[in-house]
Amino acid sequence: MSTGATIKDSLQEDIKTAMRAQDKVRLGTLRLIASAIKQKEVDERIVLGDAEVLAILDKMVKQRRESITQFEAGGRPELAAKEQAEIVVIQGYMPQPLTEAEIEQMVAAAVAQTGATSVKDMGKVMGVLKPQMQGRADMAVVGNKIKAKLSV
Repeated sequence: MSTGATIKDSLQEDIKTAMRAQDKVRLGTLRLIASAIKQKEVDERIVLGDAEVLAILDKMVKQRRESITQFEAGGRPELAAKEQAEIVVIQGYMPQPLTEAEIEQMVAAAVAQTGATSVKDMGKVMGVLKPQMQGRADMAVVGNKIKAKLSV
């Protein structure tokens, strides 16, 4: 492990800070993150590293985006706003998102690296890209880019 603080360390410090500041919204979201991490660690009897924590954060953001869509369709903008506020807090623990150009370059490099020639090879390319892009790009978008590249 590097000498820098892990995501879990930062999270614990931020929970203490939010408690002192009495920031209920932020504190609630931070506790949800900590709970999701703890749940996975207990269920699988492992200690999660930053990569696994990023996967959890990615999943939490995706769930909230789906909820926002549902709430907006159901005419509940106040609940959609709450979910959006949670996304902002969660994304504070994720690395900087990749740009379109960076995604394109990484897809091209992974296709070349795996020797993929058709859409059937998509799994190989995805296997190379997923660890590099976890939490930094929407994997559905990446999948579409791979498909487009291999369909040429």
